[in-house]
Amino acid sequence: MRDADKAGVFVVALVPLGILAWRGATGGFSANPIEDITHFTGDWALRFLLITLAVTPLRRLTGWNRLIRYRRMLGLFAFFYASLHFLTWLVVDQFFDWDEIVKDIAKRPFITVGFTAFVLLIPLAVTSNNRMVQRLGPRWRTLHQLVYVIATLGVLHFLWLVKADIREPLVYGVILITLLVLRLPMPRRRMPQPATPPP
Repeated sequence: MRDADKAGVFVVALVPLGILAWRGATGGFSANPIEDITHFTGDWALRFLLITLAVTPLRRLTGWNRLIRYRRMLGLFAFFYASLHFLTWLVVDQFFDWDEIVKDIAKRPFITVGFTAFVLLIPLAVTSNNRMVQRLGPRWRTLHQLVYVIATLGVLHFLWLVKADIREPLVYGVILITLLVLRLPMPRRRMPQPATPPP
């Protein structure tokens, strides 16, 4: 049953890729298909990052501990869509024009933070397996706390990209802040002490 559940999550996580392929096959893109693909894959990379961050708060609120089994897979899908986003820009948009790529990264803030977020995401993806968890020990958890920084950079990347209509990136920002607050340790309630009987 567990393998079937994971397979179901895997298939659902591939739905955005299927939508993208369907649009490409049926002429569903606008006059600027490269921009459409770049924005679509970037949106889903950020969404999967937020979904990954939502696992722990949902587990706390619902008591559904089995959710934790899907967290690494969801994080890897965030990396998958972020890789598609990055490669669309690198290969299709810039066509390996390294001079322009370096200029873009250095001079355009939204590309700087987006590139930084992607680079930081790489070690998290590489170490998202049981072997690396055992090998790194406590350092694994410390390394994977970078996801908070990466998600923040992802929201900034989107915010600085749109420039004018910032409503959508602000929604992502509010969701991120809410998830971070919900992930804070819950204060433990002190059990009331029984009254001391008078001597």
